Amino acid sequence: MCYNKAYLTKRAEKLAQRYGHNEKEIAFIGQQLKILNLNPVYHASGFDHPIVPVIIDITKQVHLFSWGLIPFWSKSALEAMTISNSTINARAESMFEKPAFRMPAREKRCLILIDGFFEHHHKNGKAFPYFIQLKNDEPMCLAGLWDEWEDKDSGIVRRTYTVVTTRANSMMSKIHNNPKASEGPRMPLILPKSTELTWLKPVHEKADLELIESLVQPYDNSAMESYTVKKLTGKESMGNKPQALIPFRYSELETQQGSLF
Repeated sequence: MCYNKAYLTKRAEKLAQRYGHNEKEIAFIGQQLKILNLNPVYHASGFDHPIVPVIIDITKQVHLFSWGLIPFWSKSALEAMTISNSTINARAESMFEKPAFRMPAREKRCLILIDGFFEHHHKNGKAFPYFIQLKNDEPMCLAGLWDEWEDKDSGIVRRTYTVVTTRANSMMSKIHNNPKASEGPRMPLILPKSTELTWLKPVHEKADLELIESLVQPYDNSAMESYTVKKLTGKESMGNKPQALIPFRYSELETQQGSLF
């Protein structure tokens, strides 16, 4: 899950405040965001492998990585692209075991700053997109893993990431009901500000591993909100425009929308 998201639609100052723990950090991050001069992204699909700002260590330097993790051991550009389409997300429960994720899970965890994400609700054979955000209108910080891969033919080095997911909270359980899913409802691992630096700590021994695993919790349901938006694909799609985030009601859900949450 979590294949679509929005980011950088809020002012740089608000983004900097979300990551900065003091005035010096806020100023540092804000300056980086202004230098990068990135355009807002109102809707991006992970399968398009968009460039997204991330933080990979306690210095809080902002980096630009593409979505869809390419393991360092990928042997060719074709293999790298194939793998990146299947590594949009990483299950927290198995990230220390899966070949593509186990090294990054121990050594290369990152913070992904977004404004919100999209998830589909299924009813009568149709899928209806919801936009999910924090009630306080602050950016949200997702837990991620990253890696670096060099294309031996071109010499190009690519830095990529994946979004870590966990079991859904009660709100997301009602939205994420894909009948084709082989597992229960999921959601991105959203980190409270108080734990984001802990997520970046290195793993040297069992106690470190247990500390990271303790952070894998569904986010507080009461701090989140959601609403339906227009289709994310097809002729009705708004594309990467502000209209992609505007609430839109579906008649097929009218009997549900009043009681779904």
